[in-house]
Amino acid sequence: MKTLYFDCFAGASGDMILAAMIAVGVEPAVFRQQLSLLGVPGYTIDFETVDRSGISATYARVQTAHEHAHRHLSDILKIIYDSRLTDNVKNRAAKIFSRLAEAEARVHNEPIEKIHFHEVGALDAIIDVVGAAICFELLGIERFVSSPLHVGSGTVVMDHGRFPVPPPAVAELLKGVPFYSTDIAGELVTPTGAAIITSVCTDYGPIPELTLEQIGYGAGTRQYEKFPNTLRVLIGDDGLAGKGGSGEESLWMIETNMDDISPQILGHVMERAFDLGALDCYFTSVQMKKNRPGVLLSVLCRNEQRAALNEMLFSETTTLGVRAYEVERRALQRSIVRVETQYGPIDVKVAQLNGHIVKGMPEYEQCRQAARMANVPLRIVEEAARAAFTKSG
Repeated sequence: MKTLYFDCFAGASGDMILAAMIAVGVEPAVFRQQLSLLGVPGYTIDFETVDRSGISATYARVQTAHEHAHRHLSDILKIIYDSRLTDNVKNRAAKIFSRLAEAEARVHNEPIEKIHFHEVGALDAIIDVVGAAICFELLGIERFVSSPLHVGSGTVVMDHGRFPVPPPAVAELLKGVPFYSTDIAGELVTPTGAAIITSVCTDYGPIPELTLEQIGYGAGTRQYEKFPNTLRVLIGDDGLAGKGGSGEESLWMIETNMDDISPQILGHVMERAFDLGALDCYFTSVQMKKNRPGVLLSVLCRNEQRAALNEMLFSETTTLGVRAYEVERRALQRSIVRVETQYGPIDVKVAQLNGHIVKGMPEYEQCRQAARMANVPLRIVEEAARAAFTKSG
């Protein structure tokens, strides 16, 4: 299974993550072309090689025009979902910003819809988050692991005053995640960096067993004496896909039965579950006590998301209790291949077993949009995508 390891010995920020992705092999020209699908003007992005305490690293320079308006989560999600990016990129970027909003809402004790972003709502932060999501897809990463995060020390000046490191929003994002402080002064982990890493990583700790393929360093803006302000990224095969041809992992199933909740609320709960990192969410009709028809709500997640999902279920639904149990999941090795059709480019999700392709499924939303644009039946576009994939070998 293709695994990415964040080595956060000098912390992490959005631009450091983006730069590290370029350093491990994402072609800048391909990245810029994909980023243009976001459909927002007013920025430039350049990558340069810099020296950080004797280590050659990549630096991402994102420049934007000054913006006066602050964005709410709904504004950012509209930008993301109105774009022409793939569904995987959209959903991952939306998940990252939703985590940021959740953290800010807890810090300020306000409803999430009232939270407006300052620095992390600016265009350069949107570029960092969406850009990272694009790179993860281009690299075909299937599993994310991080070291404990080095947060730095001292204080940082923010809009509301001077706060200790890690500042409130970062501390919220790092709940349940190992981090530490040293005498290195400054804020080493930014809200954007914390949100990206905690949204994608399933494990934290030392470097896992890897057959190493790529190493890259993303440079931060600060320079310290004899301390390289860089994020190191390692990419390799962790060997999990070789166990029966699939990756095996332990997950958690959270369940609750309800007979007094409206369908509208249930739809909202499903959206919130996916925003919080659920791997799956579904409803089953059940017959409850006193012969009442009800619904069984099931949420599949990793251990890191259990607490947040439990909290959401208690606050958003009528349930008085939830149950959870550990399950084992075996999944085929998956990747995304983009094919060209007469209706435009279509992404095909490819599944492999023992190194052999067993199925390829065109992305539904892209096919649906292409069918509408061409005014042809959906199945015609899907067949064209499958034929192009088969022809590509």
